[in-house]
Amino acid sequence: MGIRLVVIDDHPLVRAGVRAELEQSGAALEIVGEAADVEGAVAACHELRPDVALLDVHLPGGRGGGGAEVAASCADVEGLRFLALSVSDAPEDVVAVIRAGARGYVTKSISMPDLVEAIQRVASGDAAFSPRLAGFVLDAFGTHEVASADDELDLLSAREQEVMRLIARGYTYKEVASELFISIKTVETHVSAVLRKLQLSNRNELTRWAVRRHIV
Repeated sequence: MGIRLVVIDDHPLVRAGVRAELEQSGAALEIVGEAADVEGAVAACHELRPDVALLDVHLPGGRGGGGAEVAASCADVEGLRFLALSVSDAPEDVVAVIRAGARGYVTKSISMPDLVEAIQRVASGDAAFSPRLAGFVLDAFGTHEVASADDELDLLSAREQEVMRLIARGYTYKEVASELFISIKTVETHVSAVLRKLQLSNRNELTRWAVRRHIV
């Protein structure tokens, strides 16, 4: 059985586009409903009881709380997990909807394969964030402390740990080089070493690794 989805967005074209792309993705996903405002979203989640709700953070209706209000109002729906999908990457939007109970937050610039992966991760109980947004959540919830007892982290040198944290936050290689006053080639070398030592394939996996361990 596929993952049952509700798509919540106040723009009909966005809902239609997301639906079409997901249905054409070939993934085991079933869109069972849609909603365009807070009241409709809360009703749909309670009535349809989907596995995952794709949730825009800015929605009309309700008490003005948007997506965060929807997530908080559906906390009693067993098995339901929210994945915020928004054009906004503002820290206050990210933190508000995560505090309300969402399991992840991705922006609408995400590719369809990455969105499908994020849905699958959230459905399985894991978290999913666009790279730059993970740092907002870690900072807001006070989880920026390094897990010093983590054996995997101990595999990395001090410089590799610095590079890893910045890459996990979504910095480009150029931005990391500027931040640490090293060359881009040196950054590339450190990233390759980090991925090899942690047995990861790419920076998206690195971000997820860091988020799960509260390391950024």
